Amino acid sequence: MNEKRTTERGTGAVSSHGPDDAHGPGHDDPGAVGRRVQRLRAERGLTQRQLAEPSYTPAYVSTLEAGRVRPSEAAVRHLADRLGVTYEELATGRPAHLATDLRLKLVEAQRTLATGAAEDAAATYTRLLAEADGHGLDSERAAALLGLGQCALETGDLPVARGHFEAAERLLADAPLPRRAPAVRGRAVAHLLAGELRYACYLLESAIDELNASGLQDPGALLLLYTAVIAPYMDMGAHARAAQAGELALALAPKVSDPELVAGLHRSVARTLIAAGRTTEADASLAKAAEIYQQLQIRTELAHCHWMRGYVHAQDGDLSGAETELRAARDMLASKRAALYTAQVEVELADVLRRRGKAAQAQELLHRLLGELHPDRGSVHAGGAHRLLGLIHEDRGDLDSAEEHYVTALALLERAGAAGDLADICRLLGDLLRRLGRTEAAMDAYRTGLGHRAAPGSTTLGPAPVRPPTV
Repeated sequence: MNEKRTTERGTGAVSSHGPDDAHGPGHDDPGAVGRRVQRLRAERGLTQRQLAEPSYTPAYVSTLEAGRVRPSEAAVRHLADRLGVTYEELATGRPAHLATDLRLKLVEAQRTLATGAAEDAAATYTRLLAEADGHGLDSERAAALLGLGQCALETGDLPVARGHFEAAERLLADAPLPRRAPAVRGRAVAHLLAGELRYACYLLESAIDELNASGLQDPGALLLLYTAVIAPYMDMGAHARAAQAGELALALAPKVSDPELVAGLHRSVARTLIAAGRTTEADASLAKAAEIYQQLQIRTELAHCHWMRGYVHAQDGDLSGAETELRAARDMLASKRAALYTAQVEVELADVLRRRGKAAQAQELLHRLLGELHPDRGSVHAGGAHRLLGLIHEDRGDLDSAEEHYVTALALLERAGAAGDLADICRLLGDLLRRLGRTEAAMDAYRTGLGHRAAPGSTTLGPAPVRPPTV
């Protein structure tokens, strides 16, 4: 499950230096400011003396226009005032207020993504990326790339999403880690959805450790990363680590003012509560998240809350309530053309339909959505779909087909490293093989399942991330 974030942006300030200082404005091209001064002076019909006085000499302006001197901030401000333009416009060549206007358009694109369709938002982000690129606004370019990555996550184009997030990280390579955290999180989510659970954990754990070790105590960035790592931990069966990440995120929440970050926390922590059997608390946590998303009009995240509440109802045996919530989530996601998430919800819906005695509907739904879920795009849920088809065929007495689906599910889940689900599918396969009289094969299946449950709450990644010093 993904979460949308806006990036902190700024153009930075220029220090004041002497006329010949190599670190003044326009340091990429010493003649850039001079050429702009010459063009604007000619357009206004000013002489070099008129432009220079009273603070500078005509000779200085002539040398500047020839590109033989780099102006100080004070000189640029004087010349900008005489030429009737802003300091930024003269120093950078960008139209006045360009960066501010771009940021406002990026916020509007983010709103389109939250309340409209991802394709529409992507078209806007693409246009804004080109505009920011044309004016060399790297912070705004990174924000547009982050937006494009989120759009690609919603539409299920995971390689494209990873490419956008990686490009954003490259642009922000010299920025402090809190600025890069949304790009790291986005890339990790793309790998998670592709079934690369261990690598998603690696990315997030590395960023968490780096942030804690750097002394850059940014509660918002830490909350974003701790919240994001819960999902891959849960899918890997590392419930202890997921619970610890949830506790640390909850401790950070009072220091964070962004309501969307807090809502994402409540939604993610609900997964750990469900796993611990604390369904009432999980439902309350999801209700908090849903209330915030409703206020913010973020439909995708609200749909995820319906999705998880459906799962909670199913765990409690309220299958009618579960079906209602899951259908609401499916309809909301389908209306936003979020194909991958829609298919994932339909796996949960098919399970509820099967349990309600609607096996034919469940089977039809599963066969249709398996065309949308494959090893590189939702392998954990594809494994879940094959598991359900195995159960349906086993209930009907078609044991050969059931075995085929269980084996396929096992291969998908092994590839993803989804330890908890692997143990379950090994048990189902072992029971089926025992019914068929294939005792040795059944024992092998059980041993495989036990191997995946040998170290509950752990991963292959070494020690868990360190705790923030202030938590």
